[in-house]
Amino acid sequence: MKRLRALLCGAATAALATAGLGAFAAQQASGASADATALSNRWYAAAPYLMPHDNNPPDAGAIMDATGLKAFQLAFVLAPNGGGCSPTWDGTSPVSSDTAVASVISAIRAKGGDVSVSIGGYGGTKLGQTCSDAASTAAAYQQVITKYQLKAIDFDLEEPEYENATAIAHEIGAAKILQQNNPGLYVSVTTAGTADGTGWFGKQMLNEAKSQGFTPNNFSIMPFDGGFNGSAAQTSALTNFNSILQSTFGWDAATAYAHEGFSGMNGRSDTGEYFRQADFQTVLDYATSHHMDRFTFWSLNRDRQCTPPDNNGQTSGTCSSVAQSDWDFAKYSVQFAGVTPPTTTPPTTPPPGGSCTAPAWTSSAVYTADNTVSYGGHTWKAKWWTQNETPGTTGEWGVWQDLGAC
Repeated sequence: MKRLRALLCGAATAALATAGLGAFAAQQASGASADATALSNRWYAAAPYLMPHDNNPPDAGAIMDATGLKAFQLAFVLAPNGGGCSPTWDGTSPVSSDTAVASVISAIRAKGGDVSVSIGGYGGTKLGQTCSDAASTAAAYQQVITKYQLKAIDFDLEEPEYENATAIAHEIGAAKILQQNNPGLYVSVTTAGTADGTGWFGKQMLNEAKSQGFTPNNFSIMPFDGGFNGSAAQTSALTNFNSILQSTFGWDAATAYAHEGFSGMNGRSDTGEYFRQADFQTVLDYATSHHMDRFTFWSLNRDRQCTPPDNNGQTSGTCSSVAQSDWDFAKYSVQFAGVTPPTTTPPTTPPPGGSCTAPAWTSSAVYTADNTVSYGGHTWKAKWWTQNETPGTTGEWGVWQDLGAC
């Protein structure tokens, strides 16, 4: 996952304070000590990525209230920037002395949710590169699991680590050790996606897993930043990746899908690809119909609208660069987990029409959540519906969200 470090917004301390976590100061000294009811694996499989230190972290509790989301994938644990075999957040904040992320976790658990922690990511120095072997790499990650009482962990194996065969052997070996030493631990392995499924280094990683006899809950690919254009290219890559899993591990298609995951990027990608709400729905339908194990995305920090909505054609680490309401993309993760997201209570009277307040609402039209129209020099988006409250049905009325300013 690219972290868009050039676009970071605010210092870590200020950002964490913004998340409204002061009430959990008593728990900070001993880490994330709040117990949570164990979630089903489906929730850990649906957990979107959240950077708790960077990219203007949103309030996890507010997302939970708005969407019904229960699980978060916190990113990233790395080796120290100065070298060594001890876990840190983003290479700078030692896990051993952390209180800030621990308070985020406690806040989530206090509301009935839980977290997974992602290790690695795009860039930075990974523990598999600095630790001497798989056992020492696993010991470093065990510190993270123990401190935060984790029930799930994600190995995000990509640039530049996955080009280092020794480092990948350490990571896969560590994942196997953690799986053995922590019964029931949900383990995902995430790597780069290509039109063919995954590239040479991704295939070498799968071969390493096979040679070590390691099978995680899923192998997920990231079909973005590789010349993709919308959901059709993504589902094609997932189909191709399924074939790779079959040929590598000797699985049939159904078994391969049961160990396959999708990790997308909402809105505008680092390379200028666009993945809108309709694309997420298409991939979600593909994932559920093929009984895939995981559906997640990068990232919740970006799951809100920019100003202007298209961010002047630029990619941001703090907003999506597409027209949306806050947490639109998180709701697809909630659907994957098997829970219907809450809906906003619709108005009791039809909205006004024919003015700057809203365009005329034509009862014979078919509206969807992504419908936009131009009216009065502004762009408007369908906001909600009444009657049967089902998007895409003729004869509905609702309200319009102004994507500009009158």
